[in-house]
Amino acid sequence: MTGSTDLGKALHAWRDRTKPAEAGLPDDGRRRAPGLRREELALLTGLSVDYIVRLEQSRSTNPSPQVLSALARALRLTTAEREHLFVLAGQAVPGPGQISDHVPAGVQRLLDRLTGTPLSVYDAAWNLITWNRLWAALFGDPPASHGFGRNAVWWSFVAPTVGYPQAVSRETGHRAAFVSDLRAASARYPKDTGLAALIDELRTRSGDFAALWDSGVVGVHESLTKTVRHASVSELTLDGPPLGYARLAPR
Repeated sequence: MTGSTDLGKALHAWRDRTKPAEAGLPDDGRRRAPGLRREELALLTGLSVDYIVRLEQSRSTNPSPQVLSALARALRLTTAEREHLFVLAGQAVPGPGQISDHVPAGVQRLLDRLTGTPLSVYDAAWNLITWNRLWAALFGDPPASHGFGRNAVWWSFVAPTVGYPQAVSRETGHRAAFVSDLRAASARYPKDTGLAALIDELRTRSGDFAALWDSGVVGVHESLTKTVRHASVSELTLDGPPLGYARLAPR
């Protein structure tokens, strides 16, 4: 139980040191401790409050890599701290042949300042990692994080999410850029089983993806004007990147 006890202590300590303003949350000033409340950490990670409690009290001892990554982002852990978190949880630290979903603390602080712009962050396989409130207000809350439900290439070729701008997602040049990105990622991360599964499933489920993949097409993402059909305010015409995104550079 030593490892799980250390994990609980570390999570509690990291939560206590994380100020609400650093996580983009309001601070009403009425706090017994300066850090995040468990309810706030649950909100930031998409986990339940009960699960946070069980982790801190060492009553839940096998958190998944996805849960650990969400905790690391919410708690603004450094790269070294994130690796230590994985070790404490008994999980293998993601290696160089695998795609990382870690947002470095310096990058996260920059993202936190961009409060006036809808912004989402993706990994090298176009899995949605994090987003701000304006992005959610514009495109809607992302689907649950199971399967490929939070992958932008999947949205484009197979199953668009509710708020995704259809005219952009199915534009030929944009799709070609997605395929080029995944081809480059597969060469850079040959040991990433999640990426391999995504590509195999896309080729099976989408004839358009398979044709582009087999053709060796090369595409790049370009700034463009897009129209988003919003449920509350009708149509919005926006200038900028195809998704309002920041994409983590391959390491």
